[in-house]
Amino acid sequence: MTSQAKPEAALPDGLKALMSRAGSKDKAPPPVDKWNPPFCGDLDIRIARDGTWFYLGSPIGRKPLVELFASVLRKDEDGKHYLVTPVEKIGITVDDAPLLAVEMVVENEGADQQLTVRTNLGDLVRIGPDRPLRFEKEPDSGGIKPYVVVRGRIEALFTRALMYQLVDHMVERQGEAGLETGIWSGGQFFAVDPELL
Repeated sequence: MTSQAKPEAALPDGLKALMSRAGSKDKAPPPVDKWNPPFCGDLDIRIARDGTWFYLGSPIGRKPLVELFASVLRKDEDGKHYLVTPVEKIGITVDDAPLLAVEMVVENEGADQQLTVRTNLGDLVRIGPDRPLRFEKEPDSGGIKPYVVVRGRIEALFTRALMYQLVDHMVERQGEAGLETGIWSGGQFFAVDPELL
């Protein structure tokens, strides 16, 4: 009788390390996108640009509580963020993106390249057609701000250090409108708007 290897054994070391740092996320997130409760007003909860959660102006220091709130966080078509349960929907303030991309593993090169990021709350995101990248202009520095979709409309903003790592993997290619700068991941090329460069 032959023993079967665990699926994790076939993963690259960098990805295995990233997964171990993400922690155990055995439970699937709640289906907040399927819930349609009534709006119950706003709550004085704010997510700062650096990923810190505040309640009534004070930082929420307990990570399990932040993770609990983040598990029921949703961004609706109106562009606002809400904490959603089956019975209520409460508005909160998000300064930029509610999550931060803090670590990245790069597998392969060129069109076969696959980027996987870990967020500050332990989400693992394989960037590709279902979890796309987008870029905006940083108003203060004029540089670029990369974002990746984590789930639903919830995005993670790349930290400055991770943004520099991302830029190191950018390439140029000939597109329909001319030369494009961007990055490959998951079989898709994510182009940066030339106005941002």
